[in-house]
Amino acid sequence: MLALERIPPQNGNRHLRTVLSWWTEVVKMAFPSSRSARWVPLVIALSLAAAAFSESAAAEAKMDRLWVYVGTYTQRESKGIYRFELDLASGKLSSRALAAETKDPSFLAIDPDQRFLYAVSEVGDFDGKKTGAVSAFALDPKTGELSVLNQQPSGGAGPCHLIVDRAGKHVLVANYDGGNASVVPIETGGRLGKATAFVQHHGAGTNPKRQDGPHAHSINLDAANRFAVVADLGLDKLFVYRYDSAKGTLTPNDPPSASVAPGAGPRHFTFHPNGKNAYVINELSSTVTVLRYDGERGSFEPFQTVSTLPKDFKGSSTTAEVQVHPSGKFLYGSNRGHNSIAVFAIDPKTGALSYVGHQADRIKTPRNFAIDPTGTYLLVANQDSDNIVVFRIEADSGELKPTGTVAEVPMPVCVRMIPIRR
Repeated sequence: MLALERIPPQNGNRHLRTVLSWWTEVVKMAFPSSRSARWVPLVIALSLAAAAFSESAAAEAKMDRLWVYVGTYTQRESKGIYRFELDLASGKLSSRALAAETKDPSFLAIDPDQRFLYAVSEVGDFDGKKTGAVSAFALDPKTGELSVLNQQPSGGAGPCHLIVDRAGKHVLVANYDGGNASVVPIETGGRLGKATAFVQHHGAGTNPKRQDGPHAHSINLDAANRFAVVADLGLDKLFVYRYDSAKGTLTPNDPPSASVAPGAGPRHFTFHPNGKNAYVINELSSTVTVLRYDGERGSFEPFQTVSTLPKDFKGSSTTAEVQVHPSGKFLYGSNRGHNSIAVFAIDPKTGALSYVGHQADRIKTPRNFAIDPTGTYLLVANQDSDNIVVFRIEADSGELKPTGTVAEVPMPVCVRMIPIRR
């Protein structure tokens, strides 16, 4: 039986159809000439559908509360990673708890089995070397507790973003100050091993203050776990690498990169659930660039760039985070300066963006934000107002509506959520 508790509700029907189709073909091949066999696919299909529906419904019923982990800068009384509970019925957050004490865990990632949490330590010196660090924690999905496992060098100074690959075998890290990226293996028990890959970027951009050299700001993998994309703010490029999950290596792709407008400063990047489009938010120009993605070649073609700011805005602002709603219908981006979340509708045929609006209620210097697995809430980490603000997502329009929930946490940067297992 499928592990349907890992399939988001919006994808459940698609996976179920795939399984039923596969089973039908198997039976046809096994009984090519039997007249009675014509009933077998129907029986199998109905049995699978009933079991899948039961299991999916049970899994969905259990997803009434989520663990919310918040990565911070350890300033203004922050001590590390904090934990909340999110009630999916009300949108309310519990009082915070310190989940782990560690230095500047500004970005977090959780493995696919939700047993381990990994965090960057965004520093420039670790173990006497000019590098940051990556920390590994065991995660108890029932209690939410984190237990320290170990640390490893990140391969470059100022690590600011990391992900766990889709097989749960490696952590991929982007080092901002180092202008490079690395791959760190996950060993038995969740501990981190020595890096298996390292790639260094070279060059400079057009903005002398912010693009004096390479600044790798994020790293992402496509759905096939084949291509890694590193957004380099300093070079106005999306570097593409072939990723070998078995060996933990990164090899320059052909073509090796895609470019955005000079001086744009690509920061964070995300794929659309359809696998055909991708979006990069550009920090310095406050724009989002839409790209077509060729999953066979690992290549990108930019075809639209839109502003994340209102037309009448005259102040100074930079962007931070970009995410697509689980439904694939909407895209969100955070503005620091304008202090808002920009909302766009996504054309289902082309992936192009059209403006919906902005939400600015109680938002100040928004960094990362997160959308819960059901697509109901969006949680914003407000770095300069020391809090997390919860918004309800309107299913039809994508607009963000205040819930009134504001939870205090010092210097929040990153938000990650998983279901609580009872």
